[in-house]
Amino acid sequence: MAPRYVAVCGQGAPDPEHERNARAVGRLLAEAGAVVLCGGRPEGVMEAVSEGVQEAGGTVIGILPGRDRAEGSANLTFALPTGLGEARNTVLTTAADSVIAIGRGWGTLSEIAFARKLGRTVVGLGTFELEGLVVAESPEQAVRLAVAP
Repeated sequence: MAPRYVAVCGQGAPDPEHERNARAVGRLLAEAGAVVLCGGRPEGVMEAVSEGVQEAGGTVIGILPGRDRAEGSANLTFALPTGLGEARNTVLTTAADSVIAIGRGWGTLSEIAFARKLGRTVVGLGTFELEGLVVAESPEQAVRLAVAP
């Protein structure tokens, strides 16, 4: 069976709870055999999820806004520069089978919107309350919902 590709999106400057949740989500996704996609920058939810994936020996791909691979987190397995700026959010959500949104922020909101427009399942963990989002109460539940076919 092919691995599930799960994008994790969230704030660049999250509160400590969202950062802890992102790290746990990354670890749990790696343990579930998912390929994790994120924005790839060395900050916030992107960094925390990458750390969690790396700690568990999984694969995390950063979809970077700029043109330089060096802008990516050192915790990425692969860094893909796009040169698209914030428009890279569409690449991230298009490449994913499902999305986990952690916390709030305008970028997170745009990723949720793109993913839903594409018909992707979006699991919210401490994020916006929007129609069409599947709400999770814990990192474990978020991962279970995101990796389900």
